[in-house]
Amino acid sequence: MNKTDTQDWEAACPADSLREGEPRGLKLKGIPIALYKVEGCVYATHDECTHAYALLSDGFIDGHTIECTLHGAMYDVRDGKCLAFASCDVKTYPVQVQDGMVKVLLSPAGSDDRNGNADGDGDGNSHR
Repeated sequence: MNKTDTQDWEAACPADSLREGEPRGLKLKGIPIALYKVEGCVYATHDECTHAYALLSDGFIDGHTIECTLHGAMYDVRDGKCLAFASCDVKTYPVQVQDGMVKVLLSPAGSDDRNGNADGDGDGNSHR
C-alpha cells in the first residue's frame, strides 16, 4: 500500500473548473496552494514565491514553468525546481483527481519526500 493511501486528501476544487494556462490560488487548512493544469495533468505548489512574497497563482505559466510576477523567478510546477532568479525550490504537493474533485495531500505522514508522489510514478501529480 502506498503510504499516501491512508492519509487525508484535502478537496481543492472541481477538476473541470481548472483551465489550461490559468493558475488558481486557494488556501487549504490555512496553507496557500497554487494549482496548475498543464497538458491535462494537475499540479500543486506552495503559492508563495521563495524569493519574495508574491503569489505564484498570479504569475504567468508557459508549459510547466510558472513565472512570479514580482521579480521573474521561475519554477517547474512538476517538481518545484527553481529555474531562474530565486535560489530555493518551491514546495510541491501530491495531487489526485477523484470523483471529479481535485484533492491535495498537504503533508504525508512520515514522508521526507518534499515533492510527494500521488500516483506512484514519482512526479507528484495526477494524470487525469
